[in-house]
Amino acid sequence: MHPLWTVAEAVAATGGRPEGLSDGPLHSVSIDSREIGPEALFVAIKGDKLDGHDYVRAALDAGAAAAIVSEAWFATNRSDRVIVVPDTLEALRLMAKAARLRSKAMFVAVTGSAGKTTTKEAIRTVLGAAGETHYSIKSFNNHWGVPLMLARMPREAQFGVFEIGMNHAGEITPLTRLVRPHVVVITTVAAAHLEFFKSVSEIAEAKAEIFLGVEEGGTAVLNADHPYLHILFAKARESGIRKVITYGYDEEADWRIGEPELAGARTFARVTHGNDTLDLNLQVRGRHMVANATAALAVAALAGVDRYAAQRELADFGAPEGRGETTRLGPADKPLVLIDESYNANVASMNAAMEVFAGIHPPGGKKLLVLGDMLELGPQGAELHQSLSKAVLGTGATQVFLVGRAIESLAEVLGDDRVTAKAWRVEDVMEPILSSLALGDAVMIKGSKGVRLALLIEAIKRRFAATT
Repeated sequence: MHPLWTVAEAVAATGGRPEGLSDGPLHSVSIDSREIGPEALFVAIKGDKLDGHDYVRAALDAGAAAAIVSEAWFATNRSDRVIVVPDTLEALRLMAKAARLRSKAMFVAVTGSAGKTTTKEAIRTVLGAAGETHYSIKSFNNHWGVPLMLARMPREAQFGVFEIGMNHAGEITPLTRLVRPHVVVITTVAAAHLEFFKSVSEIAEAKAEIFLGVEEGGTAVLNADHPYLHILFAKARESGIRKVITYGYDEEADWRIGEPELAGARTFARVTHGNDTLDLNLQVRGRHMVANATAALAVAALAGVDRYAAQRELADFGAPEGRGETTRLGPADKPLVLIDESYNANVASMNAAMEVFAGIHPPGGKKLLVLGDMLELGPQGAELHQSLSKAVLGTGATQVFLVGRAIESLAEVLGDDRVTAKAWRVEDVMEPILSSLALGDAVMIKGSKGVRLALLIEAIKRRFAATT
């Protein structure tokens, strides 16, 4: 098996100048000095808070075979085992471009206002049944995450699945042109990042930028269950994409989903495609999770994956951490059921999560709901938070906790009698929530990552994990 890169290949791709380096294998590419493996390449990029150049020595000491550094840094920090370039982030992009050029894999790119990561995970799961599949980890979907994931693409991989995100117009275009996907998936279009857009229609147009990188003869796979589908169709045609496939609960969808049935922690649904029917049996709950899995079925069919193999793989598919992951803490007969939705939030994902929570019955206690701010909603923020009131009431939660400044507008609609406690910071409401929880309860925690509800998740796990 070939190494991921060689030093000579990295030098050629970046156009950099090697200093104190000889050729040799590079088995990984990293921008985090804490995650350096043997014979790694460390790329010292400058972020919003940290500058990777401050960790070059730590990376080399940890076993990195080489580091990519800037001319400016090298001028005052002479070092061996480095590749010197004008701009390290651009060097990472050039490595990503070279990795894409050398690959013979089928490339899939996923974007959308909600469900990107879960859908990406479902797609990589089904493609993994047919061959070596490389994919974006976590939510590495931005201006450095996408090139990093591409630079890590093994030359032998048969499939590549990449998540592409944005919160401003124009951000997707350079990333999709870097990935050059054969298939693109748009999971949905909804009110998210409205702080930077005048309307949801503008969000649809920004998501449609993903079409600009599609390889000739490529395919767009679109969720049909939102009112902006016509914008996506028009943009696909403008981009020269002739093959568009739809999926969803809409009766006209090419991959049509029947009404799901819930049984315990699993969801069952029948999907119709032409004259074929496929029965999905998922170990996650929710209509939106079925839609994500159906997108994966559509991509699997395009890749030539056996449909029964795809079904089998999806049967073991679970929600990623922070996106509906369910954990049972304590004794098996009366656990605390913790539903972690702490990674991100917008109106669509909030409503979908609360629809799932409405169908969950606590093992022997009460239901608690913890909601945090939906960030980046701009002037419409108060109205959009208030729009959640019906879904909150529909969950059947007897205790509701609110965290953040923006979500105070929801408290105004619900009324003080329905809100158990509220605070701007999660630290200020942590103890009241922990004190309210008991074995047998079910609690769902949902909010944008910036609200830091993950701290609450960790605290609950610490308190109840060893409970017997």
